[in-house]
Amino acid sequence: MSPSALSTAFLAVAAASVVLAQPDPADPTPLVDKHYAYPSGIPYQVDYNTAALRGPQVGYNICNSTTQNQDSMCQTSFLNHIDDFCLWAPPKPNSTIGDTEGQEVAWCTKPGHGTRLIPAGALQGVQLIKTPNYIQIAGFIDQTQINLAAGDYGGELDPHGADLRGNPLGGLMYSNAFPSNGGNNDTYQQVIDWTNFMGGNGFCFKICDPAGSNQQALCQNIYDRLGCAYNAPNNAKNGTFEVCDGDDMSPPGVYTSNGQTMTYFQPPESLGPITTVPYTPVVPASSNCVTYQSTAIYSGQPAPTGAAAAPSNGSTTSGTRSASAGAATPTSNGATAIGVSSVAGVVGVLFAMALLL
Repeated sequence: MSPSALSTAFLAVAAASVVLAQPDPADPTPLVDKHYAYPSGIPYQVDYNTAALRGPQVGYNICNSTTQNQDSMCQTSFLNHIDDFCLWAPPKPNSTIGDTEGQEVAWCTKPGHGTRLIPAGALQGVQLIKTPNYIQIAGFIDQTQINLAAGDYGGELDPHGADLRGNPLGGLMYSNAFPSNGGNNDTYQQVIDWTNFMGGNGFCFKICDPAGSNQQALCQNIYDRLGCAYNAPNNAKNGTFEVCDGDDMSPPGVYTSNGQTMTYFQPPESLGPITTVPYTPVVPASSNCVTYQSTAIYSGQPAPTGAAAAPSNGSTTSGTRSASAGAATPTSNGATAIGVSSVAGVVGVLFAMALLL
């Protein structure tokens, strides 16, 4: 498979329309205000209120060697390094993000976190960028190996949601990789602001330094219909595994026009698909890139499940229900393109590009 840039953002009508987030009366404390020291301060479940409108979380947050298996319901996740990170994905096979956004569990690259493991070979290209205020990882994946349906263009997972309880409900995020951590790999900081797009055989995950600047703007979650290209612009390539230093991106939605700083807000879903955006996202400058062999950084993973492979470039499939805009999908020429969740591959790219003309 030739390298391809992970640069497609899917602009689609989301599965559910949310105009204004409202706390659930039964559990009014937002997930972002629930702070726990790792590992001693973590409760069994962060969100356990059975009277809450979406019910309690489906999994648990205390995860260790007793929960380390491929049926784990651990909902405590990590993003540390290119060889040590987790993605949110469904607990049951052939699922869509739209149907399971509140139930996702952690799938990690290595044992030790008490989670499920991403099967060997599922990751097909990964780029990790360290910037002054966030860490971002993006790449290509056979999503059927982590229970996502082959045709699902997915959506965004984040610590907010319509009821401020998070998607997944009760999902916690930690990292040992920020400078403010002092380089101590044994100490984990809770990450409050983060965003993870999954789907379209790609992913992007950005976590903002709790001690950094402008973290709420850099990791905000109000552009869930604009995908990776606008929320986490990157140069990830299929077949390449690399770590780079990088500059901070401009906060999503912020751009310059005729010398003036402007802010774009995505329209309500009631107005239909987004067919135009007033700016093109810019991938920030990067440097000091180090390339790795996947076999050298990923080991101890289980064998692939044998699930059907995702459609290759150029094929057409029926789209599945989406929680929000899809994450990303490879393009053969590396150009930024716009897609629609109901059409895949080259057909989807061409159709959406026509809408934007």
